[in-house]
Amino acid sequence: MNSRRQFLIQAPLGIIGAVAACSGDGAKLQKADTPQAGAPPAGAPPTFGAAPEVGPAVAPATFAEAEKLVQVQMSGAERQMAAESWRRSMAALLERRTGPRKMPLESTLAPATQWNPVLPGTKVGPARDAFTRSKVDPGPLPATDDEIAFAPVTHLSRWIETRKLTSDRLTRIYLTRIERFDSKLRCIITLTRDHALTRAKAADTEIAAGKYRGPLHGIPYGVKDLLDTANIATTYGAEPFRNRVPTADSAVVARLDNAGAVLIAKLSLGALALNDIWFGGQTMNPWLLEEGASGSSAGPGAATAAGLVGFSVGSETGGSIISPSMRCGVTGLRPTFGRVPRTGAMTLCWSLDKLGPMTRSVEDAMLVLHAISGPDAGDVASVPSRLDFDASADVRGLRVGYIPAWMKENPATEVDRAALDTIGKLGMIPTVVDLPDWPYDSLQLILFAEGAAAFEELTLSGQASQLKVQVPDAWPNLFREARFLSAVDFVQADRFRRKVAAEMARVFSNVDMLLVPSLRDEMLVISNFTGHPSLTLRAGFVQVSEARSDWAPDPAHPLPKFSPPRRVPHGVTLIGRLFDEGTIVRAGLAMERAFGVVGENPPGFQG
Repeated sequence: MNSRRQFLIQAPLGIIGAVAACSGDGAKLQKADTPQAGAPPAGAPPTFGAAPEVGPAVAPATFAEAEKLVQVQMSGAERQMAAESWRRSMAALLERRTGPRKMPLESTLAPATQWNPVLPGTKVGPARDAFTRSKVDPGPLPATDDEIAFAPVTHLSRWIETRKLTSDRLTRIYLTRIERFDSKLRCIITLTRDHALTRAKAADTEIAAGKYRGPLHGIPYGVKDLLDTANIATTYGAEPFRNRVPTADSAVVARLDNAGAVLIAKLSLGALALNDIWFGGQTMNPWLLEEGASGSSAGPGAATAAGLVGFSVGSETGGSIISPSMRCGVTGLRPTFGRVPRTGAMTLCWSLDKLGPMTRSVEDAMLVLHAISGPDAGDVASVPSRLDFDASADVRGLRVGYIPAWMKENPATEVDRAALDTIGKLGMIPTVVDLPDWPYDSLQLILFAEGAAAFEELTLSGQASQLKVQVPDAWPNLFREARFLSAVDFVQADRFRRKVAAEMARVFSNVDMLLVPSLRDEMLVISNFTGHPSLTLRAGFVQVSEARSDWAPDPAHPLPKFSPPRRVPHGVTLIGRLFDEGTIVRAGLAMERAFGVVGENPPGFQG
């Protein structure tokens, strides 16, 4: 504050009057214009640090301790000044939350600022908008229900279209399998049996009348239970919301409904979209029942892998499509941020959340993405976008970037290295790229701050204590800790995010896509914060001698060990240019055919 403004605020009225009298204008002051005691004279601008004192008293020692949380250091004099002025300068800024004029923020209210992954002046997306699915004949209908259940949507849809299979029969196949196997997996939160059978019969009636809506017509599916469904519970996998029943469908569910798909189940997610434990227990991996399915799209991963649904929809904020897809051996397509609207979906992070398909084959994922793409007024971050895809297009000449060091160290495996060799054999061009050695995990400050803001009321009301998991790396503790993150550091992390986006633009100026080990931490963070699309697909199998977990190690609860080791699927991930899902799916289709491993299903879930 400059000295003149400080003087005008703090000067006694007698002095102000004397100054006015000396100017010769004092006698002209009217009684009504006389300022009240302690008030600034007319025409004085508002100032910082002049508000009434509010909030609890603080001392220099308060700041000395708080400095340890944000890793800054003040001098003794600076702490003294801060302690003396805090209740006038900063405490009132918390009034929205602390009162007296509390202002609740409805859950549908998005921040005023929006993340746009497209850098200024950058042209994104393909030049045309076209979608051509494969024309391969799926062959005759399989003899057994189990074989039908595990068939990809590309086959199921052709059988339904040609009336070799009815939606009603397919729906009953999946309902029977859910009854048989869900007790092992715990992947279903709400079974929508009656709703599904009604929808299936309607689909059959339409198709018989020649009203075929497209490749999802009559296909039973499940959605992660953070997508609203009208008059059907949407629980977020969390105890405080287990009786929550919305009145309207989310945009994605409405679009799938319009495509003729049949909602059969609301699928499990780790509570509030973290890991794989919900109020009904832990969702397990069909390939290895001694370990969790990984999260937070655990239910979509497990249900799709075990043949309990035709396809599913998951969500990702920081790896929640990629990780369960890898562990459960399914295909996960995380779209470009902004392509698929999140209207009616639980918000964890406004600038990070993405909804995408989880399927049993690469092309299946693209069929689903085609149905759910496009902007919606309810999601301010959703944008118009082209979707260019041709299942028969050649992949030769596509440049696939990779970082050599990442392929030589954990978490890369021989499967990842073999995938790199396969790319060359398919005529694609492996191309070495590099990224700066920056502290990418610093971006996670944005995730924790947005998540804590999204669930502020749950935290401050104490309801977070109802969540099943209360370990240090679960949301209740992280939401509480996030309140002590610095707003200044949030802004700096946001600026760093733009810098990282510029680096990714540089990388993609030389290549068409990236091949990365699916769980490489740097790329999970980078690509989620920059909004680039990813495709995770099964590439082979590995041996594991210990169960894997999303949770921090707990010596008191060691994970099961296996001797001999167990054989489980392993996937690789392609990262694409912004809004260019068609290219990574085209490459993924060629790789899927070359790998030849997508047809194997988890033992114990057949026959």
